[in-house]
Amino acid sequence: MRRLSFLSFQVLLLLLTYLSADNCRETCTSARPLNANSVDSVLDGAVRTTTLSTSQESIFEPIVEVETVESCANNYKNFKSRPHSVSITEFGAVGDGKTLNTHAFENAMFYLRTYADKGGVQLYIPAGRWLTGSIKLISHLTLFLENEATILGSQDLKDYPIIPGLPSYGRGRELPGPRHSSLINSEGLEDVVITGDNGTIDGQGAVWWSAFYNKTLDYTRGHLVELIDSKDILISNLTFRDSPFWTIHPVYCRNVVVKDMTILAPLDSPNTDGINPDSSQYVCIEDCYISVGDDAIAIKSGWDEYGTSYGMPSKHIDVRRIIVHSMTSAGIAFGSEMSGGISDVKVDHMIVYGARWGIRFKTGMGRGGYIRNITVNNVDMRSVRTAIAFTGNYGEHPDENWNRTDFPVIENILIENVVGENITQAGLFLGLPESPFHNIHLANIALDVKSESEDWNCSSVAGTYFFVWPQPCPDFTKEELMT
Repeated sequence: MRRLSFLSFQVLLLLLTYLSADNCRETCTSARPLNANSVDSVLDGAVRTTTLSTSQESIFEPIVEVETVESCANNYKNFKSRPHSVSITEFGAVGDGKTLNTHAFENAMFYLRTYADKGGVQLYIPAGRWLTGSIKLISHLTLFLENEATILGSQDLKDYPIIPGLPSYGRGRELPGPRHSSLINSEGLEDVVITGDNGTIDGQGAVWWSAFYNKTLDYTRGHLVELIDSKDILISNLTFRDSPFWTIHPVYCRNVVVKDMTILAPLDSPNTDGINPDSSQYVCIEDCYISVGDDAIAIKSGWDEYGTSYGMPSKHIDVRRIIVHSMTSAGIAFGSEMSGGISDVKVDHMIVYGARWGIRFKTGMGRGGYIRNITVNNVDMRSVRTAIAFTGNYGEHPDENWNRTDFPVIENILIENVVGENITQAGLFLGLPESPFHNIHLANIALDVKSESEDWNCSSVAGTYFFVWPQPCPDFTKEELMT
């Protein structure tokens, strides 16, 4: 296939930029993390406008820049400041980075329950390094971390109680049987805020990663933050780093907002996904920077026969203005655990750099379920190996009881307004012959693919394209005019 010259690519990129701007002129903004100027602005859900720093502008040139910043968080509960505040030091906690404060946090949660009918309460974490094992939150609580406050996860695995596997997984995700609890966790709660003045929650995950690599784990690792069967959740304006496993995992949740977050882990750390909504509905993820060792964002809904039986989909999810870096995995992923179904997801304004995949859909025989009604819009990729990947051969299963005839359905997917520089492969679409991917639509896409690389690899897929370079494989039919 004939390649674009550098000049031709720049002309095509300018035209695509114009089309992208015209297509979303009223609502789009540049992809970037926003830094809150005050806690009240976070808790009151205010719409703010910020600008990129000089260093960011030198690296990223957004597809379109406008002044208005729309927030999907405005569609959810308006979280306000609590009328009461108590410091963790009042329960005997010591912020020296050495004293184990698990009991102080347990005592605080027990006492603070009394504020549930009084407008709730804020647990204030002042500057210091607060070492603790697993913390179980309560309803109507704001966990607030001051600017130089760090909650440190204990490096003793015994400080993380063993709990049952999730019913939609049937076991621990890594190993059969139960699993470790997460550093920060909740179940059956409502009205929970985890926020601060850019404080930090550090999972100190290296000890977990070492145990994983050395195969000395007896149970599946816990996450940094896991929220189970909870609603009205806000996580904002903090740095999360070095999770043992996935970083933020809302599962069976409703009305969840994750915004203004920095999520970090070494690029070679195992399975340190950034944000994984799982069998959850009405989720808003916006204005975050994520650099981790696995998928930056992965939307899930249960694993094989357990996910199908549990039957709780992930749906009504908005992802916007995200910058991601993931050398080993994807910027945004759907699956592979998607047996309960994934639908009605909108991804808008994402910058992906140095990733193995830019946009990835992953599933396999035995998954069942569906991924449908997905829109991915305005994505800027830099140095990505495969820009768009749909793979139907993801074959890991929880046990031998998976259904060999339970095939996933992947349909009604729109990917538009995508630009990429230094791309190794434009697209990979490997569907299942028994259940081909269909109604896949590609529009306004310009990718600067390395000359020695294969542009597209396709099988068992059908769709359409409009204004896409390099030209997709014959499995996609050209549309003369977008409707």
